[in-house]
Amino acid sequence: MIVSTDQQVINLILSASLIVKIVIGMLIAVSLYSWTIIFLKRSIFSNARKQAEQFERRFWSGIELGELYRKVSERRDRLRGLEAIFESGFREFIHLRKQAGNDPAFVMEGAQRAMRVALNREYEFLETHLSFLATVGSTSPYVGLFGTVWGIMNAFLGLSKMQAASIETVAPGIAEALIATAFGLLAAIPAVIAYNRFANHLERVIGRFDNFVEEFSTVLQRQARN
Repeated sequence: MIVSTDQQVINLILSASLIVKIVIGMLIAVSLYSWTIIFLKRSIFSNARKQAEQFERRFWSGIELGELYRKVSERRDRLRGLEAIFESGFREFIHLRKQAGNDPAFVMEGAQRAMRVALNREYEFLETHLSFLATVGSTSPYVGLFGTVWGIMNAFLGLSKMQAASIETVAPGIAEALIATAFGLLAAIPAVIAYNRFANHLERVIGRFDNFVEEFSTVLQRQARN
């Protein structure tokens, strides 16, 4: 009876020592959680780009800022991205401008500070869980290697108790041990690729937000002098 490679791998995992099983189980759990984060972050960054494009079209369409602020602030769902930055900055701008005696420079400083706070919140939101992907990518191969070393050690300890040693006797134990390294790589490679990709997306999105802060500040400066 010919046993398939997949079935052989399953049999090796089931017959592995407790430590190796624990290592493989940890790597599988970490890998599944990493993939959950990957799909979640992919959706978040995609939505962030779309929302930024839509808001910039509305902002530069010639709509009156007060009207845009009213429409944005009436939204009941939590504001994200450029909408949150715009709402924070313009709200502070209106508040400070209503107070008597505030010069334009003071008003602008307060509005820019509010926008920077909102920008930092957006950065923290977009950056969430990226450090986990980086940790998985850097540590999973070593965790798998630990399982491999432990499995090979057990294989050679068992070999020392045998009268006659051959490749047939030592091969299953070594193969069992090497599976841990394979699972470590399977967990690490997608995490590393995803982290690098999302880090690039984060830099581009935050750069876009930062450019908007500067452009909006210029618009507010003109209004502050009127």
